[in-house]
Amino acid sequence: QVQLVESGGGLVQAGGSLRLSCAASGSIFTVNTMGWYRQPPGKQRELVAAFTSGGRTNYADSVKGRFTISRDNAKNTVYLQMFSLKPEDTAVYYCAGPLYYMEYVPPYWGQGTQVTVSS
Repeated sequence: QVQLVESGGGLVQAGGSLRLSCAASGSIFTVNTMGWYRQPPGKQRELVAAFTSGGRTNYADSVKGRFTISRDNAKNTVYLQMFSLKPEDTAVYYCAGPLYYMEYVPPYWGQGTQVTVSS
């Protein structure tokens, strides 16, 4: 049984930083193809950062230069380091995988972790 568990969300002031973690267990895939999504209140879910097939790393334009996705294969964990947070980054953040290409909808999702950025 695949399980993805996010952690690290919370309340932070604008300009602050957070690091999210996503631990994969019972996985039939590695964290080499995983993504972080977010869903702001009242808005659609969007892909924020991802490792996709072919060793590609992808970021949404809105987070480029501020967010960094990384992974620890030994721990089967993927991270999202977020710097210079803005109120518009407020959302529930989800990890999901496997993610072979940007338009692919992963079959496995975590439960989500809330990130709230105050102004």
